[in-house]
Amino acid sequence: MVGPAVLLESLEHQAGALRTLQLVWGGREAATASRLPLSPSQPSMAQTSSTGRPGPARYSPGGEMDVARLGQSGDLTPLSPSESRPHMLSQPRLVRNETLREVALRSKLSRVVDATSWLIEVEQTLLLPLIQKHPFPLHPKDSIEFRNICSHMALQREGQQFEKDLHEAHQCLKTIIEKLIWSLAVFPSEPYIPVRSALRQILQNLLAM
Repeated sequence: MVGPAVLLESLEHQAGALRTLQLVWGGREAATASRLPLSPSQPSMAQTSSTGRPGPARYSPGGEMDVARLGQSGDLTPLSPSESRPHMLSQPRLVRNETLREVALRSKLSRVVDATSWLIEVEQTLLLPLIQKHPFPLHPKDSIEFRNICSHMALQREGQQFEKDLHEAHQCLKTIIEKLIWSLAVFPSEPYIPVRSALRQILQNLLAM
């Protein structure tokens, strides 16, 4: 069994991975926009989704600082959902000069960005208070691997290596979430129901096609 320190370590690596993912997302959206000027009636997906809500937003630098401070002081100032977790995007539209393969990659990347941000929010606001009372198994090495994969992916602009890194990041994030769900399965009490439900929803959105 492990306590809050291990969760904080995982949060730090996940926050670093999220910052990198958002840089990758921003770069690819800018490249897509440069290939095809959009009319006023077709806003960029980087700005809004089909529901009018924002797409992947930047993870506040303060969020990562909060995680670092928490390891020293034990205080947590969680980010609000609007600051920490972007809303899921609708299925990306197919535009001229953009192949189905590119659309699929963009959709997969958006799901990884969203799931990572949402996971950090759930860990900060729901999981941390629980682990302070009842330690349970965690696997910080998975979060380290996830951060490293994302860092490597940021070096790839296009091509098969980028696709491979994105697939590995997707699978690693899936593993992190699944292991958290398994670890919480031994706690059937009511306080653990919301966090298990939230983790299952993140996983479902991550795997959505």
